Amino acid sequence: MDTVIHYFGGIPSSHRALIMAGGIAVFWLWEGAAPLVRFHYAKWTHALVNIFFTVTTIVVNFALAFLLLRASEWTVAHEVGALFLVPMLPLAAQALLGLLILDLVGAWLPHFVEHHVPFLWRLHLVHHSDQTVDTTTANRHHPGESVVRFAFTALAVVVTGAPMWLVFLYQSVSVVLSQFNHANIALPRWLDRGLAWVLVSPDMHKVHHHYVLPYTDTNFGNVFSVWDRLFRTYRELERTEVVYGIDTHMAPEEHRSVGALLTMPLRPGTKRRGG
Repeated sequence: MDTVIHYFGGIPSSHRALIMAGGIAVFWLWEGAAPLVRFHYAKWTHALVNIFFTVTTIVVNFALAFLLLRASEWTVAHEVGALFLVPMLPLAAQALLGLLILDLVGAWLPHFVEHHVPFLWRLHLVHHSDQTVDTTTANRHHPGESVVRFAFTALAVVVTGAPMWLVFLYQSVSVVLSQFNHANIALPRWLDRGLAWVLVSPDMHKVHHHYVLPYTDTNFGNVFSVWDRLFRTYRELERTEVVYGIDTHMAPEEHRSVGALLTMPLRPGTKRRGG
């Protein structure tokens, strides 16, 4: 455990970039070798659009990173947060509890809120409008949404009482898991179902990307699947029945360019229909 703390407490930015790039590379190759869906699309063109939004997400998080650092320093210095309520727990157990709370407050909660607050839903449309979901879709977020998610991440740090090593550990796990469960791959069904009892599996998350309600408003999880089961937002759908996209923006020209996606929140037609 000391090795983990030491590494993530001072993890270089180059290592964090390598984790992100390495994850995309691994799942990109996996998709090419054994895709779940054989999309008829220009894979590189699609990737470049999504990578643009990956870059904007990185820029937003980098520009605001000092706030996250200050939040962590303050909560540790003043012993504020859930972890300081259970000091008797072994360090490994505290780390697991911290990861769970960071996942709930910093990922599950903003995702749920984005689906139920109209203005935030308009921003989140950029992610949901992708009709060819693959590993590059994982970080396809409007810059405005990136700011919203950052605010929830900062809140999660304070609620958790998380030191920065734990924050960096969670973010590293989160980015790889997100690339994994968005990837256009198919695990054996028994393995996917078993994995989904603990973590967000590819089949579980892709239900969330089905183009109509009620499926769109289910399976909000990012790393751990426990929150959707606990809050009764967990739902299953056979993988062959999933249709990607969002019913209000199914025209390809609405989401195939960076410009169209950046202006998507400003356009009308965001009221969703039931399936």
